[in-house]
Amino acid sequence: MSGPTVVRQVQPGDGRVVLVVTAHADDAALFVGGTVAAWSGAGWHVVLVRVTDDRWDSVGLDEATTVARAASELRAAAELLGVAEVVDLGWPTDSLGDASEVALREQVIRLVRTHRPHTIVAHDPHSGVGEDNLDHLVVGAAVAEAVWCSQFDLHHPEHLAEGLEVHGVFEQWYFGRPPGEVTHVVDTSATMDAMVAAAAAHRTPLRNLVQQWRLQARTGGWRIPLLDDVAASDPDDDLTDLVDPLLRSRAAAAGAPHGLDAAEEFRVVRFGGMEELLEVFGEQI
Repeated sequence: MSGPTVVRQVQPGDGRVVLVVTAHADDAALFVGGTVAAWSGAGWHVVLVRVTDDRWDSVGLDEATTVARAASELRAAAELLGVAEVVDLGWPTDSLGDASEVALREQVIRLVRTHRPHTIVAHDPHSGVGEDNLDHLVVGAAVAEAVWCSQFDLHHPEHLAEGLEVHGVFEQWYFGRPPGEVTHVVDTSATMDAMVAAAAAHRTPLRNLVQQWRLQARTGGWRIPLLDDVAASDPDDDLTDLVDPLLRSRAAAAGAPHGLDAAEEFRVVRFGGMEELLEVFGEQI
């Protein structure tokens, strides 16, 4: 049986690395933007990895324009969150169910060995019943396996021949809709403005999301004037008024049980799940 959820404080980073691996351009801002901003503000070196190219995540645009806009918007959002580096892996979006998880895992192992993170963040492969995006689950599973495999010198020795070294990640932070189990929450009250601004920067996928909501509402016999207004607006119009109340209400709901104005939820695995070994036999260095 799991214990009580822990309210986790973001500690000073002192230049240590957080590697955030997400399926799509807007995932980091929408799901963990408050925590990412807190990490970067506390002196962590945040590297953001986007696995897919988001080539179909738009409405009314061609594929090439969608890819270009998604990449540009991702970098604008990353800057607002204080991200130090953005890495694109370029897999076709909404297709990872047919991708080789082993091939994707190799790329993540290489990233782990290159950036040598203290903490890795990804979609929870054991996310709850609300997770309906297969790309998220595939990325989460590949990351979880990569964390394990990156420590073995017989996994991809070609990396070692190139001068990389095996590496052990100390903490794994998984998020989802919801995570498979919420073990930790982070107070994001001070970083909500940065999260909202970063999320609103993703105009292209947000407009596609609006279209999805409109289609679903129409099927059910509903109309939401706000969504119609967004659909009729210019593609470069600011969407803060749309995302602000949605993100703040979700953050407030996550924080309320813990006496926080805003929070983000995670399943955190420390020391490979063997934290008792650390506590009984270890000493801080």
